[in-house]
Amino acid sequence: MSNRNKGIILLLISAFGFAMMAAFVKLSGDVPTVQKTLFRNAVSAVIAFGLVIYHKERLFGKKENQVLLLSRSALGTIGMVLFFYAIDHLVLSDADMLNKLSPFLLIIFSAIFLKEKARTYQVVSIVIAFIGTLLIIKPQFSVEFIPYLAGIFSAVFAAGAYTLLRVLGDKEKFYTVVFYFSFFTTISLTPFTIAYYEPMSTEQWIYLLSAGGFATIGQFGLTIAYKFAPAREISIFFYSTVVYSALISIILFGQVPDWLSIVGYFTIFGASLYMFLRNNKEAKPAV
Repeated sequence: MSNRNKGIILLLISAFGFAMMAAFVKLSGDVPTVQKTLFRNAVSAVIAFGLVIYHKERLFGKKENQVLLLSRSALGTIGMVLFFYAIDHLVLSDADMLNKLSPFLLIIFSAIFLKEKARTYQVVSIVIAFIGTLLIIKPQFSVEFIPYLAGIFSAVFAAGAYTLLRVLGDKEKFYTVVFYFSFFTTISLTPFTIAYYEPMSTEQWIYLLSAGGFATIGQFGLTIAYKFAPAREISIFFYSTVVYSALISIILFGQVPDWLSIVGYFTIFGASLYMFLRNNKEAKPAV
C-alpha cells in the first residue's frame, strides 16, 4: 500500500473517531459543557502521558516553546468548549460542519500573522465557504442564533490553535503536544467543573469516557496521517466526518438536517474540494 493510501485510510479512521466523539458528547445529555470537555481531555491526557513516558520525551516540552504550547492549548481549550456547546444545541452535522470552517480561517490567520500571501483561489474558496455557512445557520439574530455563533467561534479558535501549531512545526513530538494540550484543558477546567458539577449516571460516565477514547483515536489518526502524505494531497478526506455525523444524527438522534443545511454542506465541501484540487495543481512541478 502506498503512503498516500495509508494517509487516506488513517484520515477516514480519524474522521470516524471525531464523529463518534461528538455523538457520545451529545448522548451524555444534560451534563455541563465544561464537565464534558474535561472528561474528554482527561482520557486523552492519560493516553498521551503513556506515549510520552514510553518514548522518554519531555512531558511539557522545551523551555523555548512554552509560549507557543501554552497559547495553542488556551485557544484549543476555548474552541473545544464552544464546539461541545454547539454539539449540545444543534443538529450534530450542523455543529460539525461549522467547526470545519477552521481550514479556511487558517488561510486568513496565516496571511495576517505568518505573512503567507493568500492566493486568489483561496480567497474564492473562503467566500464560497462563507456562503455555505449562511445556508447552515440561516441567521435570524434570535436566541437560537447563539449555538450557531458558538459553532463558528469554535472554528475561529481552532484555526488560531492550528496557526500556532504551524509555527511550532517539528520542534516538539506530537504526543508531547497532545499531552500538553489535554493536561492544560483538564487543569484549567477543573475549578469550573467543581463549581458547576452535576452528578452523572453510570451511562453518562461510559459515554464521556468513550468520547475521550474516540477523540484520542481521531487526534492520533490525524497526526500520523499527515506523516504519510502532505495535507494538500489527502486533507479533503477528513470531511468524511460530516457524512458520519449526518448518519449518526439520523440514526441515533432522529435529527434530519433541513435542505438549506444540506445545500450548505455541499457548498462548503465544494469550496474545500476546489481548494484541494488547486493546491495539488500548484504543487505539481512544471514539465
